[in-house]
Amino acid sequence: MTYRCLLQMVLLLCFSTTALSMNYSLLRFQQRRSDTVCQKLLRQLPSTPQHCLEVRMDFQVPEEMRQAQKFQKEDAVLVIYEMLQQIFGILNRDFSSTGWSETVIEDLLVELQGQMDHLEPIQKEIMQKKNFSMGDMTIPHLKTYYFNLVEYLLSKDYNSCAWAVVRAEMLRNFSFLKSLTGYLRD
Repeated sequence: MTYRCLLQMVLLLCFSTTALSMNYSLLRFQQRRSDTVCQKLLRQLPSTPQHCLEVRMDFQVPEEMRQAQKFQKEDAVLVIYEMLQQIFGILNRDFSSTGWSETVIEDLLVELQGQMDHLEPIQKEIMQKKNFSMGDMTIPHLKTYYFNLVEYLLSKDYNSCAWAVVRAEMLRNFSFLKSLTGYLRD
C-alpha cells in the first residue's frame, strides 16, 4: 500500500469519526426513534397492579433533570449516556418474579445497547475535550439515584411489585431522555 493511500484512509477515518461525532441532528433523530421504541417495549410489560401501589417510592430524580433546559448539547450527551448505561444495568438483573417476557426485555436491551453505541464516540470525545458544563456534576447524582433503584429492588427481593414500581420509574426516565434529546442540535 502506498503512503498516499494510507494517508487517504487515515484522513477518511478521522473525518468520518469527527463528522459522526459532530452531527448532533442525526444523533437527535436516532435517539428520539430509539426512546420511542424503548417506551413501547416497556409498555408491553405488565403495568403496576393495584396492590403494588402501596410500595411506591419517591426515588428523588436529581434536580438537574427537572432543569434540563440549562444543559448544553454536550451535557445532554453525557447525561443520556449515563442514564442508558444505568437502565441497561438494572434490566440485566433478576426479573424472573415478574412474569415479564424475556423477548421484550432482550429487545429492550438490544435497543439500549444500540443507543449507547451511537453515543459512545461522542461521549468519549466530549470527555477528552472536557467540553461540558453541568454534565459532570449531574453524573454522581444520577449514580446515586440509580443506586437507590437497585437498593429498592434488593430490599424487596426483586419481587414483582418492586419491579412494577421500577418499570414505572423507567418510563418516567424515558420522558426525561426524550426531553434531553431535544437539546442535541448542531
